Amino acid sequence: MRTGIAPAKVNLTLHVTGRRPDGYHTLDSLVAFADFGDGITIAPGDGLTVTGPFAEGVPIDDGNLIVRALRLAGVTRAVTLDKRLPHPAGIGGGSSDAATVLRLIGATLPIETVLSLGADVPVCLHPRAARMRGIGEVVERIDIPPLSAVLVNPGLAVPTSDVFRALLTPNNAPMADLPRWQDAGDMIGWLATMRNDLEQAAIAVAPGVSDVLTAIDGTGAGLTRMSGSGATCFGLYADGAVANRAAAALAQSGWWVRRVTLR
Repeated sequence: MRTGIAPAKVNLTLHVTGRRPDGYHTLDSLVAFADFGDGITIAPGDGLTVTGPFAEGVPIDDGNLIVRALRLAGVTRAVTLDKRLPHPAGIGGGSSDAATVLRLIGATLPIETVLSLGADVPVCLHPRAARMRGIGEVVERIDIPPLSAVLVNPGLAVPTSDVFRALLTPNNAPMADLPRWQDAGDMIGWLATMRNDLEQAAIAVAPGVSDVLTAIDGTGAGLTRMSGSGATCFGLYADGAVANRAAAALAQSGWWVRRVTLR
């Protein structure tokens, strides 16, 4: 039996830089991973069992990336998924689940095969901070200072396809060259000069995302932004004590709130 954590993936930035003739969008994104995620247990046998607070609605057939990942790896295993992350939520839950299963079984697949599971799966194979580009196939690991963060998900439906349709233009500038950050405050200041190009599109699809951003902004966050295509938003804090107080205050909203450290 093997166990592991499939950590939440947070897009600290997400620049949409183009659209290929095949319809795939190209991205330039700085990604970090939380010290919290779904639980994975792998044992001899076959089939997927889903438990946990967010088990409802999680498929156990080919609609689940875990099932597809095992098939691509050519192995059979009994997997229990303790679903602790909301879904879909813009924090890579399904992609991280699949990547963690591949990692736990020691599967080594070509990047094209991994990418067929989704753009976020390659970066989730080795969950530490990275710059991801292209359609997810270019992954460059980087060093960042630990970031105190609060994740907030309001439970809104924000279909990724709808968000990309609402995107005003797919041709936006990539990120600037990455500097060497001295500390969390230095990095937060730099991140504030970057973007998530899907944020306004997501707000057009689900205006309630704006309410979440406003609430986080009111807690003294150094940066407030949406992750991925939403609806999870996050605040970054140079002071961990401020992050703790922010999480406690935001939890009064009834939204899903989690205080995490990103690395």
